[in-house]
Amino acid sequence: MIMRPGQRLLMPVNPGFVWASLVAALLLTMVANMVVWGRAAWAPDLLSIVLVFWTVHQTRRVGMAVAFVAGLLVDVHHGGLLGQHALAYTVLTYLAIMVHRRLRWFAVMDQAVQVFPLFLLAHGVEVLLSLLVGGGLPGWWAVLAPVLEALLWPLVSLVLLAPQRRAPDPDENRPL
Repeated sequence: MIMRPGQRLLMPVNPGFVWASLVAALLLTMVANMVVWGRAAWAPDLLSIVLVFWTVHQTRRVGMAVAFVAGLLVDVHHGGLLGQHALAYTVLTYLAIMVHRRLRWFAVMDQAVQVFPLFLLAHGVEVLLSLLVGGGLPGWWAVLAPVLEALLWPLVSLVLLAPQRRAPDPDENRPL
């Protein structure tokens, strides 16, 4: 793969780290919904950020099936409409798969701008499904959730790419 100028060469990702980060994001989302801010409409969904990140960076390991199962787990945790988050996460993952090659060419801050519409559409799917079954509109605070998720994208990228970064130990015999 041709790399853009200034981009660092990354080591292969450990599959255990991918799954551990997904489980950790699921648990953090559940704890945040129970303890920190409740089920507020403005609260960012940490699991969706991690799902999109690993879908973009490890498309063959994390796909729509993983997103669907994670969405069902979140739906069971919320005790609401079964399949609401599952469909939203599946749509989100599908869109991330569509743009994953293009997205990796951007710098991290530009990626945050590029993933914002994906997060906005996923929240739109959740609101639409809620309206279809007779729920109400969450209010204008719901627009804040995708904004916060896009703002968290650089931090999540920094944390999840940290184990893959090569140590800067140049060798005369090995140019990489």
